[in-house]
Amino acid sequence: MNTHQTNFVRTTMLSPSAPPILEKGYVAWFRKNLFATPKDAVLTIIAILILAWFLPPMIKWLFIDASWTGGGRGVCATAAQGGSQPEGWSGACWAFVGAKFDQFLFGRYPIDERWRPALVGILFVALLIPMLIPKIPQKGLNAILLFGVLPILSFFLLIGGVLGLPYVETPLWGGLMVTLILSFVGIAVSLPFGIILALGRRSKMPVIRMICTIFIEIVRGIPLITVLFMASVMLPLFLPQGMTVDKFLRALIGVSFFASAYMAEVVRGGLQAIPKGQAEGADSLGLSYWQKMRLIILPQALKLVIPGIVNTFIGLFKDTSLVSIIGMFDLLGIVRQNFSDANWASPVTPLSGLVFAGFTFWLFCFGMSRYSGFMERKLDKGHKR
Repeated sequence: MNTHQTNFVRTTMLSPSAPPILEKGYVAWFRKNLFATPKDAVLTIIAILILAWFLPPMIKWLFIDASWTGGGRGVCATAAQGGSQPEGWSGACWAFVGAKFDQFLFGRYPIDERWRPALVGILFVALLIPMLIPKIPQKGLNAILLFGVLPILSFFLLIGGVLGLPYVETPLWGGLMVTLILSFVGIAVSLPFGIILALGRRSKMPVIRMICTIFIEIVRGIPLITVLFMASVMLPLFLPQGMTVDKFLRALIGVSFFASAYMAEVVRGGLQAIPKGQAEGADSLGLSYWQKMRLIILPQALKLVIPGIVNTFIGLFKDTSLVSIIGMFDLLGIVRQNFSDANWASPVTPLSGLVFAGFTFWLFCFGMSRYSGFMERKLDKGHKR
């Protein structure tokens, strides 16, 4: 009998080996994302050369040679000390932005009453942040306060004329305040109204389907400038004599209707992407039409079209600058209006103001885009991260 035994099973585990140096850290990331192929390497090198040519002058203009403090055009019309730019074309004139910052925020709203839009802004942020954070409870109450109570409270605060508050007419409104009000109202109205239009266009009742289709196609077939022009100039012609509608309210209605037509098509695309079996399963359970839509179809459809919805919101936010066609001055409009101030007349003042306005628009649009990506990952049940 052979008493010799051989152990084929290891009793202790080998200690883990360190990964190759080229497979971890920054080196691996650069190889994978920037130099994976010869083509990628060439494009990366070209991009680096372009950035090396473009970034240093831009940083110099934006920060190093910029004028940060002071008053009057003399601050911005002279080359910054030690700068290489020719006289009259110094760095950015952030002193102009700082001097006009309150106007960029509130327009011509009375200085003594600007605490009112500031208070509305604080309340808006205080209600919006909990609404955007999924883990915070009481979303229903939060939505009622944000979309129901806040607009009514904001109306009386901004307009005034009650509780001892002086009346402030809407032609005095302007700046970022107008941009945010138009965007918030347009977004708050366009999403539910767009859902109704999308459902109406897919309705089996011919009259409802025809009305929704005609509205969507007509509004989508004309530019927003035309809608605003009709709301501002032509609408009063059809009103009874002596009856007037506030110009700002007309702009709100025009922007909301315009965005609703585009939102309807986005939502309709999501509804068409839902398999027919979902509706048939809901019918087999005895659910009514509205129960089926509210509990099964719409939640899935809206999740699929989050990028399209946010894209419409971003487009709406940027299109608010078109209200200048009817004499309302949003952020871009009030910035351009201040270019005519003789105290700040210099070659760099307009460009500095436009850079500020562009950065502000980008900041809000980028925030909406990033939150859209966050919600997509949050709602993506098929791919846990």
